[in-house]
This record gives sequence, structure tokens and C-alpha cells, in this order.
Amino acid sequence: MIFIEGNTFLMGTDSDVGFVDDLEGPATKVKVQSFYIDRYTVTNQAFLQFFLETGYVTDAERYGSSHVFKLLLNEAEREIYPTLSQTTWWHEVPGASWRKPEGKDSSIKVRMDHPVVHVSRNDALAYCLWAGKRLPTEAEWEYAARGGLIGKQFPWGDDLHQDSKHHANVWQGSFPTMNTLEDGYLGTAPVDSYEPNGYGLYQTSGNVWEWCLNPGIIPLATFQQKNADQFLVENSHYSDEIYALRGGSFLCHCSYCQRYRVAGRNSNTALSSSSNVGFRCVKDVETKKVKMSE
Repeated sequence: MIFIEGNTFLMGTDSDVGFVDDLEGPATKVKVQSFYIDRYTVTNQAFLQFFLETGYVTDAERYGSSHVFKLLLNEAEREIYPTLSQTTWWHEVPGASWRKPEGKDSSIKVRMDHPVVHVSRNDALAYCLWAGKRLPTEAEWEYAARGGLIGKQFPWGDDLHQDSKHHANVWQGSFPTMNTLEDGYLGTAPVDSYEPNGYGLYQTSGNVWEWCLNPGIIPLATFQQKNADQFLVENSHYSDEIYALRGGSFLCHCSYCQRYRVAGRNSNTALSSSSNVGFRCVKDVETKKVKMSE
């Protein structure tokens, strides 16, 4: 884990690039305490170890299906599996889970260093409890994701293709029908792909969305009023409510959304799971024991 020294920083943005309803602004001064954060998102290898020691069953496994991006399926599968009504590039695939990301005939065997996906926020909480860690608040996540840069759009600067190279696993081409694969990936990439930010964190832009500790769609001013301790006490329970996600994913593209920016915000129900959602953990400098309640 990487030690992040606490400080006051400018959270969010006054830019109009994002969606108004995401509440990315106004940019707000927020203080965060020192904490440790994982260098990478949790990998399939790490989640497998968690499973082997606990026998944990994820929400997707209990439910019997999860959401898979259409181009990760073959044409026959796309004809069979139903799509979501408003976002038709998502198929509900029986048997899709963290171990079988595209359904019953798929495997993570050659993807052990990729981020674990098809994990709900509830699953992430269970992993954190086992690991002696917790999820980051959005304030902690953004502060660490910025890597010491002030007011920049990305962890490396303001240009998505700075120095004429790819810095993140995001979509190239025409979303959601054609990906030119200029960065080499259609789905997830290994967690150590691309260069780390100024603090040593990898892929805080793109690859997979990352679950956060706090509820979704809350004003940035809330982070002036509540610290991580308060969010932890109030949000360490199994839930189906809306919670925050950060970082964007391999599906992000400027034609649809630009939430792969460090100020970008998203949210979903704590029960949801899909091909492009994972998490990374943080740890307090002084560990606090909070049990996950049903």
C-alpha cells in the first residue's frame, strides 16, 4: 500500500465537461486525513485468495447472472441474452461472475493480474473486512488519484493523449459499436498497465470503475462536513442503495461520457455488478475495526 499524507485539496471542478446531475462542482476545498491506499485495483488473484479462505459467494453468483458488455460476447450469445432497455450494449448473462466474466464458458485463468469484475459494493465490503481494509471515500479517492497535480483533468495532465501516447485503458473508435483497439484492449487490462500517477497509483483513470465508501450523488460540500470515520460508521452495511463509483472504465469515450477524468463521478446500486466495475482498498493510519452488518 502507498502512504498518502493528509492535506486540504480542491475537490471537483468548475468545468462544464461533465453531466450537471453528477454534481462535479463547484470545486470545493476538502480536508483529508492521512491514509494508505492500494497501488492497484484488487486483482482476480487477490479475490481468488479471499474466496479460497472464506468460501464467499458474490451477489452475482447468488442472483445467477451479471451484466456483460456486448462486444465481449460472440454474435450467437448476443442474440440469446437479453439487453437492458436504456443501455442496450449491456446483456444480462446467466452464470456471469468474477470467475466466469463472460458466462459459463469463460474463465479468468489468463487474467489473474486483471482487476476483479462482476463484484457488487457489498462484495467489496466483504473483501475489505477480510483484508483489514476499507473502501475510500470519494474525497480520498480523488485526492490520491490526482497524484499531487492541481486542477488537472487526468492523473497525468490535461491531454488524454499527452506526449502522443495512451495513458489509460479507455474506448477508441465509435462507442458502443466499434473499438479500434489502439490501446491494445477491448476489455480489462492488467492492473499494472500504463504509468502510475505521481503518488504511484496505477489506473485511476479507465480500466474499471471503483466502488467508494460514501453514498452516490451527494454534494461535494458533504465532504467538508463528514470525514472518513463518519462515512465508515454509516455505510458499512449490506445494501441495495445508491453508492459512488470513481475512475471510469474501458468503456469511457468522449462521445458518450467523459467520467474518466479525476473529477468525474458516477454511482449505482450497491447490488449491481458488471464487466467494468471493480474496487481498490484503503487503510487508516490507525486501523479502526468496523463490522459489516446485514
